[in-house]
Amino acid sequence: MILIKDGRVVDPETGLDETLDLIIEDGRIKEIGKFSESESYEKIISAKGKIVAPGLVDIHVHFRDPGFTYKEDVETGARSAAAGGYTTVVCMANTKPVIDNVEVLKELEKREETLPIHVYNTAAVTMGLKGKELTDMPELLKAGAIGFTDDGIPIKDEKLVMEAMKTAAQLDVPISFHEEDPDLIGNSGINSGEVARKLGLEGAPALAEEVLVARDCLLALRTGAKINIQHVSSEVSVQIIRLMKKMGAKVYAEVTPQHFSLTEEAVLRKGTLAKVNPPLRTEKDRYALIQGLREGVLDVIATDHAPHSPEEKNRELKQAPSGMIGLETALALGITNLVRKGHMTLSQFLEKMTVMPARLYGMECGNIKKGANADLVIFDEREKWRVEHFWSKSENSPFIGEELYGKVKYTICRGKIVYTDEEEKHES
Repeated sequence: MILIKDGRVVDPETGLDETLDLIIEDGRIKEIGKFSESESYEKIISAKGKIVAPGLVDIHVHFRDPGFTYKEDVETGARSAAAGGYTTVVCMANTKPVIDNVEVLKELEKREETLPIHVYNTAAVTMGLKGKELTDMPELLKAGAIGFTDDGIPIKDEKLVMEAMKTAAQLDVPISFHEEDPDLIGNSGINSGEVARKLGLEGAPALAEEVLVARDCLLALRTGAKINIQHVSSEVSVQIIRLMKKMGAKVYAEVTPQHFSLTEEAVLRKGTLAKVNPPLRTEKDRYALIQGLREGVLDVIATDHAPHSPEEKNRELKQAPSGMIGLETALALGITNLVRKGHMTLSQFLEKMTVMPARLYGMECGNIKKGANADLVIFDEREKWRVEHFWSKSENSPFIGEELYGKVKYTICRGKIVYTDEEEKHES
């Protein structure tokens, strides 16, 4: 047994926010209350002055496995997630080969059984991510896929999208969409605006996102499908999602820490490290995202953890791939830029990183209850630390060198300690 002593236990699902103790036994939360220390415990963790929260849940990560394991693999990705306080993650299907058949999915699931945290997989909506033919969604769901997405590649064929949504509605499973119309984009990864003009680039306008957000929300309304709009970046997208929710569409929406923390100006300071799809946009857009989170229009904070090698990110801005890692900085960015600045309470913020992502996929996690899985994170919301090294295989983060508040002290999954900040830091 493990005793977690004197922590501020914050459970957004039940509204619990109280100094309490937790007893963990056989991978589950045995008791919640006040308990005396004794020799019967294998370990006693002093959580005085620290937050004890449900293990974080990220529904949008790229572990690059199979096919691109020089950037990340399931082992290093899981380790990075644990270091960031995550106990559950959902991997995207844009691997090589693509997760569009049962064989690839089963092989991944077999390897993931031994990982320190819960790792789930989406499957592709279309074969080979080509947007021409639907995958066998019922078979992939039966084989263990938790949802469906062609993430990274928008599906242009409206008829095919509608067919996919009808199938998803019948299966009661969500579909997630990357919303950027390539026909409206000059240069991806950089907002079409003042910064792009300074750099002599055409950029990617917010309109490219907004037209597909509107389309897919309308199709979801008509089909009854549950959809997830990934990494929302635009003020107008927030407004569209707000309206469509009021009309009854089953729409969830994500925002990333980079989009609520940075603007397009970061590209001038950080170069390719700040290049991401959809791009970082204006201060007006950033504020709208924060408002959307606060009002419940945006439901989930997800990282879109996207590792790339130094060689790839060292290319010219136009040629470098878009994307950044985010698992190890997400909690701290939220505490620093949302909670400490008064935009959200700690419980409201944690709800977006636990309860809501778990609810989207119907996962039994994201809460602290007697009898529930002992998936927990213990962190110090007041501790300041500098972003320097990562457990991820890649280090493509625009936050390197930044000082943030909120330090993960322990991550516990299935009742086992899978990360402590006392461990030796990974050196690249």
